[in-house]
Amino acid sequence: KGFELEKTLYEVNIAGTPFKMRSSHDQATVDELVALVNEKVDQAATSGRQVSFQNALLLASLHIAEDLVMTRRQTFSALDQLESRTEKVLQGLESSPLSQISADC
Repeated sequence: KGFELEKTLYEVNIAGTPFKMRSSHDQATVDELVALVNEKVDQAATSGRQVSFQNALLLASLHIAEDLVMTRRQTFSALDQLESRTEKVLQGLESSPLSQISADC
């Protein structure tokens, strides 16, 4: 089946609801994830209009998904730019007069 990380059972509270979850992450990471979800649910619930609990969870999920998609796009764009700059530097080094000097004296 492959290598599986050991998972710990955590009892968390998401949007006021007790929830048990298994995760291979440490307590600090789980706490950070729960805090992020709770923050997004609170933002959706207090957006100025009456939002049901279910809709607040859905809106929070969409906001988190939006953050993930935008971060991925920015990351891939930055990697493409880095790759392009790296190729230019390598081409410059290969065409440099120093690269034409032989170590065979």
